[in-house]
Amino acid sequence: MYRMRHWSVRHSRFMEGLYNAVNPTILFVLRGITKVFGTKLDKPITAAEAGLKGFLFDCQMCGNCALSKTGMSCPMNCPKTIRNGPCGGVRANGMCEVKPEMRCVWVNAWDGAERMKNSEAIKEIEFAVDYRDKGKSSWLKLAREGKASITPDVHDGMNS
Repeated sequence: MYRMRHWSVRHSRFMEGLYNAVNPTILFVLRGITKVFGTKLDKPITAAEAGLKGFLFDCQMCGNCALSKTGMSCPMNCPKTIRNGPCGGVRANGMCEVKPEMRCVWVNAWDGAERMKNSEAIKEIEFAVDYRDKGKSSWLKLAREGKASITPDVHDGMNS
């Protein structure tokens, strides 16, 4: 997963474009599914999202996705789960102070964000994670909110 997480950050512009292309379809389909089945299919949909996003981004399924703002680097991979930039303990070589063998999630986030069209989104302040949403689908959350499309200032479903 670690290797794929870094690939996604290095190719964040491609991932951003791919997401922007498929997101409307994902939300349209999920709106239809939830209208017909209610919450009956939440578990398999959440499992599919966790599998896909887990593989691509090492997603921790916090339910409050910020990948589109953090250069496709999931901030929940930070050992301190910091959502708004590095903790100040980033080593000079860009490695984490808690896990010295791991590159700082936020060093990756800034690298990825620089490649994205919406590179300024990383500067927006994120609220703390609502842990009641842990393990829940952010795709379903967005579909049920009825958003026509996801804008950079809204948490997007691919980015958990």
